[in-house]
Amino acid sequence: MSRTPTALVLALTLGLVLVGRPAAQQRSGAQQTDAAPPAAPPPDGAAAPAQGDAPQQPTFRAGVNFVRVDVIVHDGKGEPVTSLTQADFEVLEDGRPQAIEQFRLIRLDGNPRPGDPPPRELRSRIDEEVELSRDDVRVFVFFFDDYHVRLGNSLAIKEPLVRFIQTQLRPNDIVGLMYPLTPLDGVSFTRNKASIVSAIERFEGRKFNYEPRNAFEEQYARAPSEAVEQIRNQVVMTALRGLATRLGGLREGRKAIVLVSEGLTALLPPQLRNADASLGRLDPRNPAAGNPMVGENSQREEVAAWFAQSDLYSQMRDVFTAANRNNAAIYAVDPRGLTPYEFGIDEGVGPRQDARALQFTQDTLRSLAEETDGRAIVNRNDLSPGLAQIVRDSSFYYLIGYNSTQAPNDGKFHQITVRLKRRGLEVRARKGYWALSAEEVARASTVVPETPKPIQQALASIATSVQAGKYVRTWLGTSRGDEGKTRVTLIWEPLSQPPGARREQPQPGRVSVIAARGNGDLVFRGRAPEAALASTAPPTLPGAPPAAGPQRLVFDAAPGELELRLSVEAAAGGGTLDSEIRTITVPDLSSPDAALSTPRVHRARTARDFQTIAADAAAVPAAGREFSRTERLLIRFDVYGAATPAAALLNRNGEKMTDVPVAPARAGGTHQIDVSLAAIAIGEYLVEITAKGATNETKELVPIRIGS
Repeated sequence: MSRTPTALVLALTLGLVLVGRPAAQQRSGAQQTDAAPPAAPPPDGAAAPAQGDAPQQPTFRAGVNFVRVDVIVHDGKGEPVTSLTQADFEVLEDGRPQAIEQFRLIRLDGNPRPGDPPPRELRSRIDEEVELSRDDVRVFVFFFDDYHVRLGNSLAIKEPLVRFIQTQLRPNDIVGLMYPLTPLDGVSFTRNKASIVSAIERFEGRKFNYEPRNAFEEQYARAPSEAVEQIRNQVVMTALRGLATRLGGLREGRKAIVLVSEGLTALLPPQLRNADASLGRLDPRNPAAGNPMVGENSQREEVAAWFAQSDLYSQMRDVFTAANRNNAAIYAVDPRGLTPYEFGIDEGVGPRQDARALQFTQDTLRSLAEETDGRAIVNRNDLSPGLAQIVRDSSFYYLIGYNSTQAPNDGKFHQITVRLKRRGLEVRARKGYWALSAEEVARASTVVPETPKPIQQALASIATSVQAGKYVRTWLGTSRGDEGKTRVTLIWEPLSQPPGARREQPQPGRVSVIAARGNGDLVFRGRAPEAALASTAPPTLPGAPPAAGPQRLVFDAAPGELELRLSVEAAAGGGTLDSEIRTITVPDLSSPDAALSTPRVHRARTARDFQTIAADAAAVPAAGREFSRTERLLIRFDVYGAATPAAALLNRNGEKMTDVPVAPARAGGTHQIDVSLAAIAIGEYLVEITAKGATNETKELVPIRIGS
């Protein structure tokens, strides 16, 4: 049996580790309000305020030793029980009774309350944060583990998932989507069922298919297949930890992670242990290929499998910890259904090894679910009842909190037992929690100065827009126009395909824009490329080829609020791919006070490119703000009024690092800044531009993210 190159696995997965601030053992619910009850009156004995009265705020002490537990109670028929009171519950930690200090019944049905406006559309990161923080919404995130789902099974799982979306979700529900290699800032949330269904229909599993689809996978494409499987396990577990942490930062209440996976693979059978994963099953160096008897009755194989499984479970502990600390329940959905086999007959794996591998992959799904207070939908051909249970669990549960009398800061596991004084009821709650260590408590107690809001907003703008971020990246800027108006510039550029995306995915060819006032008055209509005003545009324009670089649209508008309707059109006349409605405030730049245009960022990869851009007043700026250290930036801007400009480089906390020289622009503006990224470390920064006049001072922030 070949030895897996562990150093390669560690080196490749190190960059995927997501660093988050230490959290308390369980987040306090002190700032929460009671979730709004449904229109129907609560059952007798339910701990819910009368409709129309202000809900009473629960008061309790909270700190690093505060533990919160979601408790789900069902009767003998599987129906939720909502008539219990605090006196009906007993909570024990490591066998010792605990005093319940927070008790609340959570009842959600996913529908707006009578008289409420329709649910808000999620068009930006701010919309996401506002809506996700509400107590009356249910949150579901689909994690498509394409690394551990076979292609055929991914096709079979689509129909039940689509049916679940169409029949079980309600208007208030919020859904997120994630793949193992999706960056956390790329996880978007939506209430749009059509977009969710479209994403599900694009899901393609690639279990045991080692063909690289991105630069990260190219790095280990020719590594042994055992190493590739270990890397895939690490990527999935790292992504789940990061997702749980991000969800915990967005809201306090229960979150459901729907993990679509066939389970993690601890050890490949000898028949699939190839020295070069890129060769698939054709590796001539694997003597066990096609021979089902190799390793079938080997004690050595059994010992190796036991150690591999133990190692994987120890790594899964970090997923349990992150999910429990952030109140995220994992619901594992196995698309294999009721199956007796893990491997196909063409893979030549013996029956004993096949059965052992199948059992272990299913056990990983059960462990992920049971340790995080979720459910494992395993060995079922009909997935609908299990998927419906996910919604019920998020709709009716009791929130119980207590301050641990153990006050553990030992970093160890502490068992939680929830008991009912009533008989004949089924109680579900997580089994316990991993306490913070003394070092983690110290870090959590350290007061970190809050980053100023403008800095946070500028850094958040680096991420792709949520609604129209599937195909293009956009940038909006303003400058002084003619006759007292303000010139609005829209730049768009196509996004590169995300990891795991289908190669035949349609490409954007044109973006159309309609700008109008709130009363419906049309200000501008145009498209890029081949921009044309509405009065001169033909009824239909031929399909544009895929855009190769940034495209620009420019129009003048009077100051005030403006609604922009953006439509992304497919190349070669393929129809509309995506759309977005955005409201902007057009500033007044005609006054004599000091003012700045929106800085325009140009990227150059060579000295010749830089000189060409610097001399070209019509050069199209970049829409994105992510760059590499091999690039050089030219930042152009205009200063209005009798003002003196200055610039500085700030770190991501808004602290000044160094002054940046400002020079008169050779073309395309009044001033420019030359920023070489070679001497700057990888990370996020801001270029702060200040214009100071006799009576006022104004600032603009240019966020940049520097990669390798």
